Amino acid sequence: MNFKNFREYLAWLYYQYLLITGIYVLEPWEKSIFNSIFFSAIGMVIYTSYVFVPIHVRLALEFFSGICGGQPESTMALMN
Repeated sequence: MNFKNFREYLAWLYYQYLLITGIYVLEPWEKSIFNSIFFSAIGMVIYTSYVFVPIHVRLALEFFSGICGGQPESTMALMN
């Protein structure tokens, strides 16, 4: 894929973004405010997912391993 096709593809994606969100009817200053709020919210979702999802997955695995008959970590430490 050469540079021109890639640029056209990015322009097409941006056009789709404008159509799907409906911001093509906004004025430029309204678009910038909307985009700032939207991308800030997306950034916060990505950050919190990166920080908190692994903790919750670990806690869920510990919980379900305890229910399904897995040995707790303290028992494993005593056996060694």
